[in-house]
Amino acid sequence: MTTPASGPVPPGWYPDPAEAPQWRVWTGHAWSELTRPYSIEPDAASDARPLVGDLGLVTALHRLVAYGVVAVFAGLGLLVGVAAHWPGTTRPMNATLAATLLDVALAMLTVGTVAYSVVGRELLGRWTVPIVVPGLNVVVVTSLIDRRLNARAPVRRLVLDVAVLVLFVLQSHQHPYLAVLPALVAIDLAGAAQRLGLEIVTRASPTAVGP
Repeated sequence: MTTPASGPVPPGWYPDPAEAPQWRVWTGHAWSELTRPYSIEPDAASDARPLVGDLGLVTALHRLVAYGVVAVFAGLGLLVGVAAHWPGTTRPMNATLAATLLDVALAMLTVGTVAYSVVGRELLGRWTVPIVVPGLNVVVVTSLIDRRLNARAPVRRLVLDVAVLVLFVLQSHQHPYLAVLPALVAIDLAGAAQRLGLEIVTRASPTAVGP
């Protein structure tokens, strides 16, 4: 936002223009989706302006946590369930229902894949083949997030998550209770993405005036 008197307003944390009791990030061109409550003191951390450089990443992480992770793992669970009861199997479901659920599962996986791809693009700074390949991009992005968080034993955790998902895919048709496994992995990965987003945001603090 600009005015003839003041000129361009620099990026930073400012009072929410919607008059909500919170700070909101001004990118220098537009209001972002990032907010912080007024309870966080203005001098709690360093200047907010460096955050603008990571704004795309923080926004992508926010969307990944909000719906990307859920879409991938709920879609995977639904896809495996439909495959287990596809017409022609020992316990088939109605063909029309199966086709509808398959479409829903594929749509969810597509949404999740796109969310992971965008985060991968922001983390790497460029598009690469691994970050757009469904499934592989989940592994790549998880590894990149763990690296940014300096997580302990990230390879071991990644291998464990993959092993849990393989177990679910192979055995869930015989043991339906294994459906909890993708949910646990999703919670773990969403938590890591959320931590990285919060870590980036907390490097910055609000300023005292607004655009």
